[in-house]
Amino acid sequence: MNLKHILISIVLSAIALPMTASPIEATLLLKQPGNHSRQYVLSQRGNQLVSHDQLPLTITADEQQSGDDKVVTIRIKAAERVYFNFGAMIPTGFQSDDSEFYLPGFWYHRNLRSPKEAPSFHTSRSWNFRDDRLSTPLTSAYDSHLHQGISVLRVTDAPVECALQLTEGEVILPGKTSVGYLGFDNEQGEVRLCFGFPYVETPKRYIRKLTLAPSITTFQKLEAGEEKVIAWRIHQMQAADYGDFVTKMWQYSFDQMRPQPITPLYTADEMKAQLTNYFRASYVDRYPLKYNSGITIETADCNPYTEVQLGFCGRVLLNAFNEIEYGEAHGEADLVKMGQDIISSWLHNGFTPQGWFVDWVNFRDGMPKDFIHSIRQQSEGIYAILHYLNYERQHGRQHRDWEERSRQLLDNLIALQKADGHFARKYNDAGEDIDASGCSTPSATSTLVMGYKYFKDKKYLQAAKRTIDYVENNIISKSDYFSSTLDANCEDKEAAIAAVTSTYYLAMVTKGKERQHYIDLCRQAAYFAMSWYYTWDVPFAQGQMLGDLGFRSRGWGNVSVENNHIDVFVFELPHVVKWLSTVTGEKRFAEMHDVICSSLNQLLPTPDRLCGIGQPGFYPEVVQHTTWDYGRNGKGFYNNLFAPGWTVASLWELYSPNRTADFLK
Repeated sequence: MNLKHILISIVLSAIALPMTASPIEATLLLKQPGNHSRQYVLSQRGNQLVSHDQLPLTITADEQQSGDDKVVTIRIKAAERVYFNFGAMIPTGFQSDDSEFYLPGFWYHRNLRSPKEAPSFHTSRSWNFRDDRLSTPLTSAYDSHLHQGISVLRVTDAPVECALQLTEGEVILPGKTSVGYLGFDNEQGEVRLCFGFPYVETPKRYIRKLTLAPSITTFQKLEAGEEKVIAWRIHQMQAADYGDFVTKMWQYSFDQMRPQPITPLYTADEMKAQLTNYFRASYVDRYPLKYNSGITIETADCNPYTEVQLGFCGRVLLNAFNEIEYGEAHGEADLVKMGQDIISSWLHNGFTPQGWFVDWVNFRDGMPKDFIHSIRQQSEGIYAILHYLNYERQHGRQHRDWEERSRQLLDNLIALQKADGHFARKYNDAGEDIDASGCSTPSATSTLVMGYKYFKDKKYLQAAKRTIDYVENNIISKSDYFSSTLDANCEDKEAAIAAVTSTYYLAMVTKGKERQHYIDLCRQAAYFAMSWYYTWDVPFAQGQMLGDLGFRSRGWGNVSVENNHIDVFVFELPHVVKWLSTVTGEKRFAEMHDVICSSLNQLLPTPDRLCGIGQPGFYPEVVQHTTWDYGRNGKGFYNNLFAPGWTVASLWELYSPNRTADFLK
């Protein structure tokens, strides 16, 4: 169903925007079971919204000033049983051609980095989404010509959800929900921000990776005498550019939502103790490369698989170092031996003819003959080995063979660096570009800085600085954080995190004005990174596992436009933003650090509380918090396959707050 056929424009003159004379426009849809819905044109009569036809309900529109904002409260009271959907739009006065959009954790600019199979301007210029898709339930637009922005923020109420049988067309909800919708409309050439209750998703629903499906319009039942109250907050601001707009919108959203830390279920020591079961149960030693099985694992049994990935999904070398460090600190010799054997096997069998790490192997098929490398995975491998070498050096042990290999890898990286400072995203073993995009460039920065600190060689520092020249000019200054992850081509959280960590590393090894410049860049990228993290708790229905576990989404991060689930991808980020709060005075970063750190332990599988996972310690990856799935199960559950290698590595770094700072001292 096209948006303009859902929303009928009617002037409610008493509800005007704070800074313009443009009125809000509204609609009402009523449905009888088994029949198509009927649209009612409303008009303003006092504080009542009425129709020329007799309505079986009353609608009261109340507007209150709250600081610089307008809070619009809609009260719908039924005279008899009804099934309703209420929708509204704000004409912003912004021209569509001058405007970009921000729906936190799901829509940035016009989502043009995303393919047409995901929500983007490639498919439609007008969209509505369930508000539980968004890290903050907010829709907003920014006019680059006027340097103005406007937003609509849902005033959340008690979280309630019901599970659906039908998923498209007009659907009467089988119970209560608190999920509304937010979006934007460009059908008339002028931007209108959309909001309503219960949820509508148009022109398509996004149901799984790169899969759009027919739209849905839902209706909630009210019995005679029953009332539903829904409220939204309207805000306007000036902003120098889109990046400044997102910064101010995140600050505003955080101040309005005020997310509070939850009571942690476990301490950092308890988390690590439980995660060691992953190390033991996932260990594979029957192939030339030894590893902790970390990808393509069944959530039901967590049995090891024949596939191993050096970097992101497996983080095999980082986990090996974690085993050694923890095992020696706690007298657990089996962990030490496993970690040492993994690292030794990669030294002897984990390099290609040109001296690169092997990125990926499925031993079901044997070693690949043609090697494809990603700058991200190579950098993550070197990062892990440099931590290992630094740890060993501190304990009076030195590994000349690994040091030589590491220098070769770092020199290989420098040889690939382009004139403008960027690295190709993917390349073959001969160093020829396969994906020339520079979006993953900041992945290499921290590794080069670490190479400089470990080997005391300034050429690595100079190469790192050149990467930030590129990142500043092409990513941060354009607010264009995209395609840093390995399995998607879109706007994503990991790209913003990579920009944050890369500038942090350089700030830690420079001084004076140069250091301050890197701090400023780090702060600017941090607002985009933080925008992906939930400031509220989405609702779940009874019987949806996450709801039954008492799961709260605040502090968890949406993944990307393509992959619309939440996860524990943080690694060093919380420590960086806490540091940023001290050097910049942005107290919200420290507060969000506390929310993240208190929240990410909620789904730790233990013998007494497995949280839907087959074995203790195998921390879940694909946490499906909205009506989207990775192929199986849907909202409130996990996919049937997951990659716990990286989740364990991420949480381990979260609970090792001084690791990076100590290395860079």
